Order: sequence, then C-alpha cells, then structure tokens
Amino acid sequence: MSNHASHPITEAEAHAIGIEAYTYAYPLVLMELTRRVATNVARPDGALLRAPMNQFAHATAYPDADFKDVVRPNADTLYSMLWFDVGQEPLVLALPDTGGRYHVIPFMDMWTDVFAALGTRTTGNGGGLFALVGPRWKGSLPAGMRAIVSPTEVGWIIGRIQTNGAADYGHVHGLQAGLKAAPLSAWGQPQAGATGRVDAAIDMSAPAEQVSRLESGAFFALFAELMKRHPPHAADHAVLLRMERLGLVAGQGFDLARADPAVQRALARAAPDAYQRMIDRGNALRQQRHGWTRAAGMTGTYGNDYLLRGFTAYRGLGALPPEEAIYPGAAVDGDGQLLTGAARYVLHFEPGQAPPADAFWSLTMYGTDQFFVANPLGRHAIGDRDPLVFNADGSLDIHIQHASPGKDKESNWLPAPAGSFNLSLRLYLPQAPAVDGRWATPGITRLPD
Repeated sequence: MSNHASHPITEAEAHAIGIEAYTYAYPLVLMELTRRVATNVARPDGALLRAPMNQFAHATAYPDADFKDVVRPNADTLYSMLWFDVGQEPLVLALPDTGGRYHVIPFMDMWTDVFAALGTRTTGNGGGLFALVGPRWKGSLPAGMRAIVSPTEVGWIIGRIQTNGAADYGHVHGLQAGLKAAPLSAWGQPQAGATGRVDAAIDMSAPAEQVSRLESGAFFALFAELMKRHPPHAADHAVLLRMERLGLVAGQGFDLARADPAVQRALARAAPDAYQRMIDRGNALRQQRHGWTRAAGMTGTYGNDYLLRGFTAYRGLGALPPEEAIYPGAAVDGDGQLLTGAARYVLHFEPGQAPPADAFWSLTMYGTDQFFVANPLGRHAIGDRDPLVFNADGSLDIHIQHASPGKDKESNWLPAPAGSFNLSLRLYLPQAPAVDGRWATPGITRLPD
C-alpha cells in the first residue's frame, strides 16, 4: 500500500490540489468578508442593509445604482438581512402574518448552503415563532417555539418580502416591523438592540473584490482560521484529505511561508488559476437555450459540487434553491451576439407563454459589474406587477434599449446602459415547466438598425 507521506508532493500535484482547495474555500472566505462589511456598523442601516450581529437590517427601498455589497440585487422584494451568531445561545425569530403575500426567509450557513427556509412555500403566510440553534447547543426551548439547527454557529438570513413597486413600500415596512430577532435570554423583554462596534481597520470595499485581491498566503491562512470555527460538512472528507497533503488541515492554522517550497510555488499559482477557472468553468456549468443560461445543478444546496457552489457565490451570493426561485440570465441575444446599449431589442412572449410563476416574475438589468445602472426612469426591473401593455393577440413585448422606445411603449421599456449589459429573469415560486425545462425563455431579438 503506498503512503502519500513517503514521497514529497510535486509542484504539479500541489497545484492541482490547490485549485480544488481554493474552489472549496472560496464561499467561506467570501461569506466572512461579506459579514465583516455588513456588520461593521453601530446600528441597523436599511439603506446599506447593514446591522450589528443578530439584528435585522430592513431595506426601506430597492437598492440603487450605488449599492455594491452583494452582486445582482433584485428590485422585486424588500430585503431583511441578519447575520447570526448562535454560538452562545439560540436566536429567537418572530415572523409576521403576511396576509397571503409571498415571502421567503432562507437561512445560509457559512459555506453558503441554504439549510432551511421559512415562508410562503414551506411554513405558509401565517407567521410563527422559531429558534435558530447552534450545532453544539444543549437546552430546552419554550413551548410553541420551533427549533431550527444551523450547521455552523454563524450564518446569514436574507429575507425577501414581495414588494409591488415604490407605492407598496409602506405596507411592506409594516410587515418588516413584525419580523423580529432576539437572543433567547432576552426574548420577551423590551428590545433596545445592542449597539455595534465600528472597526475602522475593516476594509469596507466590495467583498467580492476583496477576495479577488487576496494573495494566496492570506487567502489560505484566513480559510484555515475560518475552518476552526465553521466545521466542514459531513460529505467533505475527500477534499479535506486531499488538502492535508498541502499541510492544510481542518482545525489548524496555515502559514504558506512555512510550507514546502513546492507547495509555496504551487499555491501562489493555484489561487489566481482557480479564480479564473471558477469564472470560466462556472459559465460552462450553465444550461444554454436561446441565449439564456441557468445553473445546471441545484443552487442553494450544493452537496459536493464545489465548483457550482463557488461560482454561485461569485455570481450571486445568497441564491435561493430552485423550488423558491430560478434565475435564467442572458448576456447575449438569441443569435449569440453580446447585448449592447448600441442596439435595440425586444423580448417577445407568445400568448399564454409569459414566465410561469405562482408568485411573480421580473426581468432585471445589470451592467457588466453585476450591479444596477442608473437610468432616467430609475427602473432597474420590469415584470408582471407593472402596468404592462399586452398586444392585441395577447402576446407581450418587453423593449430593451438605451433610448426611449417612444411614449406609447415606455410602459414596457427596460432601460439599458449605453455599453454592454446583461439580464436576469426571475421566477418566484416557478411552476414545474419552468423548473424542469418544458418552458424556456424565448431568445432576445435584436431589431434592425
């Protein structure tokens, strides 16, 4: 029986394992840097969606073109975000009765897996009391409080409540006020909300950019520290055993400068190589039809598909499982040509063929940086809750272009930037044909110049 330890690892082997390790580590590192930015405030800030740990930040309006914390935000729902730490004691959550309105309260562990989701699809619209419990907590909960066990002590809740445009904000703010969180020991007492500590040393730039700038040594050292508190999933043993050959051992620190020289050289190359591979191969993981792509695997719960997990974190940290929402995306028209504001387009749905969703659907515009782009209407998305004008035969045309298509068509206009852009179609509570592929988004038609 051969023993890995009997022969030194080659640079080629270390590079291959390093690429696997970076891909495996990326979501955990991105989550931690996102958490640091999102919780580095004294009190909740709804505009920036930031709050101290274990407190909700409720968005009071859709994000604007200046919002850069999380890529590909939506203009369909008002977010309620909370970063939790249940290492010491459970966190009690109260959900309001939404009166039949679609909402989802998903829980992500630090590896970005959605381990539970409350709301319309799972627990209904009637509200309730829940206790988020850490993996090692032992104790009893008051009667009527449902326990939800988190695989990691720290994680993220990205609640979404359906919001039908700016005129609906006031109603949704009332529902958000009924979404409450408090440590078990303080539940039922007047809630003051602890003041957070602002750390001036924390880099507050976009978290995804921060990860892309991390040198290999800093990246893997941070990853090793994070694994001490956030244990790997039960199914991760194969990749953990591979990483041990680099000296990366779960529960132990890692100093690249003290590693074998072949490992040092390999990991210095592996980090940028793995980052590029994640982007390139991630795009290839997507099913393509009519110029639209969507994840071929299960977003939200990834199993051992570390490449899909890493790419999803890079492209849309906090993605929901497909039963809750699907997100076909397009960067090209139906002929495969890149979308550009220099051209004019129409997205045409035949009669009865609009996106099949039980909650609602929308089409959202993004710049190449994956964020909203300022436009004269302040309209970043368009969908079935807007006053769309249908054609006489019942078909529907969405006009996608930089300049107005004319006053008579502005109701159906999604403004585009002057340069390159891409789109996300979102279907909330998608019907089976949209999930299994019987229904597909039609290709985007470029109009003649």
